[in-house]
Amino acid sequence: MFAPLYTAEEMRAAEQGHDLEELMERAGRAVADFVLRRYPDARRISALCGGGANGGDGRIALRVLAEAGLEAAEGVSKDADVVIDALFGTGFHGEPRPEAVDQIEGINEAGVPVVSVDVPSGVDASTGEVAGAAVRAEATVTMHALKVGLAVAPGRFHTGEIEVADIGLDHAETETRLVTEEILELVPRKREGDTKYSAGAVLVVGGSPGMSGAVCLTAEAAFRADAGYVAVATHEESLPVVESRLLEAVKGTLDRIDQFAERASSLAIGPGLGRGDEERALVRRLLGELELPAVVDADALFELEPADWPAPRVLTPHAGELARLIDKESEWVDAHRLAAVRAAVDSFRCVVLLKGADTLVAAPGEGVLVCSSGTPALATAGTGDVLTGVIGAFLAKGMDARLAAAAGAVAHGRASELATLQVGLVASDLLDALPDALV
Repeated sequence: MFAPLYTAEEMRAAEQGHDLEELMERAGRAVADFVLRRYPDARRISALCGGGANGGDGRIALRVLAEAGLEAAEGVSKDADVVIDALFGTGFHGEPRPEAVDQIEGINEAGVPVVSVDVPSGVDASTGEVAGAAVRAEATVTMHALKVGLAVAPGRFHTGEIEVADIGLDHAETETRLVTEEILELVPRKREGDTKYSAGAVLVVGGSPGMSGAVCLTAEAAFRADAGYVAVATHEESLPVVESRLLEAVKGTLDRIDQFAERASSLAIGPGLGRGDEERALVRRLLGELELPAVVDADALFELEPADWPAPRVLTPHAGELARLIDKESEWVDAHRLAAVRAAVDSFRCVVLLKGADTLVAAPGEGVLVCSSGTPALATAGTGDVLTGVIGAFLAKGMDARLAAAAGAVAHGRASELATLQVGLVASDLLDALPDALV
């Protein structure tokens, strides 16, 4: 259900007690073998090698390639068919020095496939941060296991195809872990004897005029994620639209929230709710009073303040929303995603899910979970409302809040992979794919 993601320090610990020269020999051969398999027509290979172990791996790769009959030499040659990037290893952090910037730019401008050794040079292997120039690889051969920086943005956007090479190290627990599809096996299924309420009853609150579609998507997603009952409380002006759009859900105005809450086992609040004084007061009251696990999204995150909440809360911001929660700029969040989500957890003392191609799930006292399923088609309006409904359904079924958030992200991403459309996909296309994503 979880795969390790190593930091530089965790890799150093894994290498303790091993012959480093032997590890480098295995690593260099793994890079050479990959180049031979991936680029069978290549005849001229060049490499830029740094002074550390990463550079040693690159030089060994060149030796092995030369033994295989290829022209292999250090330096970026314009006649090269493939360039190996072995400048920096997992220990790199910060900004490259000017001479290294020139080398990185030379690699990127070579106009041929680039294979990075362990991690693209310029990417922080422990965080995914890119503080300056960084190699954009077509492929990365990483040793032993994935590194955090290969899975977390912006580093993940530099890696290209990733191959993990076994160099004979034992696996260990890591603080940051990659979530696999096996987590969906934890989602409770309906069983004989269940009622619509015991199968999971979700109360969805949102849908201001002009934004009624958001609350409809959340409600339908909760049903498609196998909830047995969904009630929607919305603004009076939006109720006619919601009534005509939703068949299976129970609908009513916001003044019926407490009545609906009596039968609910989770709360999903925020999609299209509005950001006025009354709406913000409603969010504070519901989160402060209802002893229901809640997923908090969209407008419910606006000017949200930390509080001593009576039940688990899952905040699901995108980068801009998280930036407001921790008083940063959205650009800073994009550049420091791990630090940002941890800062939000420290402030709000609850589960925080930071949306993105590398959705991050963090909780107090726990390591960060990285959910990388999904396609670029998810970058469209309304998909976040669908995610809110899925997490709301999983909370209603009694899942632990952290696991419900991670499982929701995986199911959401899997649905995008199964959806018929990839170009022109709209959020409602995910609804029909959700049941198959949970099978």
